[in-house]
Amino acid sequence: MCDLHGEHGPLPPLDADEYRLDTARVRGFVAEVRERIAQATSPPHACELISPLFAELLADRGWLPRAYQEPAVGSGMGGGIGQWLVFRAADRSLALFSLVVPPGAMTPVHDHLAWGLVGVYRGVQDEEFYRPGDGKLALVRRRPVNPGDFYTLLPPRDDVHRVRTTSAETSVSIHLLANDTGCVWRHTYDEQTGEASPFRSGYVNAECASDS
Repeated sequence: MCDLHGEHGPLPPLDADEYRLDTARVRGFVAEVRERIAQATSPPHACELISPLFAELLADRGWLPRAYQEPAVGSGMGGGIGQWLVFRAADRSLALFSLVVPPGAMTPVHDHLAWGLVGVYRGVQDEEFYRPGDGKLALVRRRPVNPGDFYTLLPPRDDVHRVRTTSAETSVSIHLLANDTGCVWRHTYDEQTGEASPFRSGYVNAECASDS
């Protein structure tokens, strides 16, 4: 498996796994995901093995409370975009969270520094993948993402993107990634120059250690 960290290095471990949404559905999902990741020989293989579980989670309309589908004023991504933690592993090797983007809002161009899956749970998003380098930011692809659709992140090649909500209703996407995404220092990218800047999105409902 690959292990990617920003310039600030790995985060210190937590005392225990953290279930911000502590339900039998979430615990069962995480347990099954961990079993399949343990069988994988590479990040692409892990994504392939966990994809059926992730598709089932996106199709399940009852597991995610409305509170985890609400925008957040003053969030790290701006524009009312909220990142709500559902689960993170004690060793920071896995996180499950929702990303809430109000109508018309969009994230900055950013990376994740982790492999994993991202899918839309509610609303419609337009997703743009980029490739930074040579003093520019090249648009690789643009596509709509509808409820139930999901895609794979595999850094460093498929990791830099931006999403915007194109539906009249707020969009909610579910992220299952191999780091504590809200707390690691990662990067935003200037649209004109491709220059990377340090960035930490944070979570609406969970803290990051001040020394991370």
